[in-house]
Amino acid sequence: MNLLIIGGTRFLGRHLVRAALNRHHQITLFNRGNHPAEISPDVETIHGDRNADLAKLQGRRWDAVIDTCGYLPRTVKAAAEALSAAVDRYVFISSQSVYADLSLVGVDETAPLATLTSEQLAEASATDSSGQTSAVNYGKMYGGLKALCEQAVEEVMPNRALNIRPGLNVGPDDYTDRFTYWVVRVAGGGEVLAPSRPDRYLQFIDVRDLAEWTVRMVEQKETGVYNANGLPGSVAMGSLLEECKTVSGSNATFTWVSEDFLLQQPVTAWSEMPLWLPERAAPHLKGFMFINCDKALGAGLTFRALSETVRDTLTWYETTRPNEALNAGIDRKREERLLNKWHEADYAT
Repeated sequence: MNLLIIGGTRFLGRHLVRAALNRHHQITLFNRGNHPAEISPDVETIHGDRNADLAKLQGRRWDAVIDTCGYLPRTVKAAAEALSAAVDRYVFISSQSVYADLSLVGVDETAPLATLTSEQLAEASATDSSGQTSAVNYGKMYGGLKALCEQAVEEVMPNRALNIRPGLNVGPDDYTDRFTYWVVRVAGGGEVLAPSRPDRYLQFIDVRDLAEWTVRMVEQKETGVYNANGLPGSVAMGSLLEECKTVSGSNATFTWVSEDFLLQQPVTAWSEMPLWLPERAAPHLKGFMFINCDKALGAGLTFRALSETVRDTLTWYETTRPNEALNAGIDRKREERLLNKWHEADYAT
């Protein structure tokens, strides 16, 4: 197949390129060239801004386009319109954040989607070419924007759109470091501050499993909407940390610190303490780690072993980023201070 990938140089995009090349497809990338691309010399790259340079794609033909970096409905709609006659299928990488109510466990593809007020949409439409608003407002609007992007593609290309809604992607090339933090921290050994309870379930997907499945879905000419995440209830925080310890062979020990303590300090969930969503403080996200992915499983989504994801993530970090500061996770000195405080009598009892 002849595939166009919008983006293709960061995390999921890189793995989509690798997966497609492994299956002997022709690849054209369309991006601004802001990030280095570790790709085959056989891959064609068209440098351009999706907000201003769609004309560079005119006169070409592809079997499908995979849009990895669409955030604003107007820019996604423009791309769909520009490519409507040039591709058979538009694959949009969306997000499970599109759902209106993530307090429910087992949300599937039929659940109601997030919406935006006219004021929010106007604010988003006034953003710069990178699609960024302030961090606070953008975070609040992210799900609604992604939902509108999905709708824009379907409106322009009815019955020719494949909308994929991943959850937390992890593995090599993950610049967010939310999963990588735990792999690297446990490998470093010593006493590790662990959040809440070891039996608290997590849900994530190895980015390579997502990429490979997405390419297969394109090959099969699938359309519709699919959640794409790991099996809910299959990995707990404790089992993840133990797997990290086993893979790295470290001497790490885990001190499980209560949610109340973390909130009192305060420790910032998800960024300072990756993969932790406080149950008491964030009941609206109770179902975030329990998204239903039965539809994708029925369409052939498979998962590699957790040990492989941990090992390859650690190898990638040690090979490409040795001694580089992580973009997520608690500072080691602050971790030590918190552990000391936890061990004081008032908290330990």
